Amino acid sequence: MREDQRGQGQGRRDRRGSGERRTGTRAAGGSAAQAAQTAQDDDAERRRRRAVFLRELNEAKALRERVQPRRARAARMRQAMRMRTFRW
Repeated sequence: MREDQRGQGQGRRDRRGSGERRTGTRAAGGSAAQAAQTAQDDDAERRRRRAVFLRELNEAKALRERVQPRRARAARMRQAMRMRTFRW
């Protein structure tokens, strides 16, 4: 077998680097279970980042209320008015 033919056919190995993903319907391991696990991990990571973001947002709102109580009260009143006039 010639050197340029080596690596083709039955014993062909994947030449991607360790961080690259295989494209297509199946995961790099060839298992649908691994693809589902990766999707769950991505979803869990997204939920964790979202929880951190919402926690920081609430802290910022609380700080704003302490620093500018008059503006915060006016903002609450405007929000209450919007909620009272909202139609389903």
